Amino acid sequence: MRYSETHKEETRAKVLAAAARQIRARGPSGVSVAEVMAEAGLTHGGFYAHFASKDDLVGAAIDYAFSDRRAKLRAATHGQGDREYLINLVDAYVSAGHRDRPERGCPITTLTTELPRQAQPARDAFDAGVKSLIEVIAARMKVGEPETRRALAGSLVAEMAGAVSLSRAVSDPAFSDALLEQTRASVKARMGLSPSYPEQGATP
Repeated sequence: MRYSETHKEETRAKVLAAAARQIRARGPSGVSVAEVMAEAGLTHGGFYAHFASKDDLVGAAIDYAFSDRRAKLRAATHGQGDREYLINLVDAYVSAGHRDRPERGCPITTLTTELPRQAQPARDAFDAGVKSLIEVIAARMKVGEPETRRALAGSLVAEMAGAVSLSRAVSDPAFSDALLEQTRASVKARMGLSPSYPEQGATP
């Protein structure tokens, strides 16, 4: 059977999508190569046609997960101004939907505690993904110098991701919802998106 020129790329993308879901749901240590290949509709034996090792797969899948999130964010916020974009980003990120569907969510919220024990490909991909999200947010905040905006954006990413992770960990549903609500308000205020802080980039 002859395959199209794009067949290998399409197959690799299927494997990465399956691996990214497993990584976000279970963490890198919970990834099963056999299960990933089966979910992608492939045999285990075909794995090494696409990846040198499981570490190679995990690193590529983390990169894929971040890229997937960026693509969905671009599609959902196309044409929006900076203020609307940031409000919608915070509302979507610090949300019950994000909390309840980790397999579709931001890798930062599920991988942070495991990354120090992972191989370098995973750590490099994670670093790049975190920096990319910080840059996306910083670019939309127009007040202050670039370095100031990046520093604030880094702090905001840490606050948002931490809140989502904590909201998953607590057992009281009302407490979990309250943590998300309080964090949304705090992040918007720090971004200058609440009535008390009318300029983007203002800090309390």
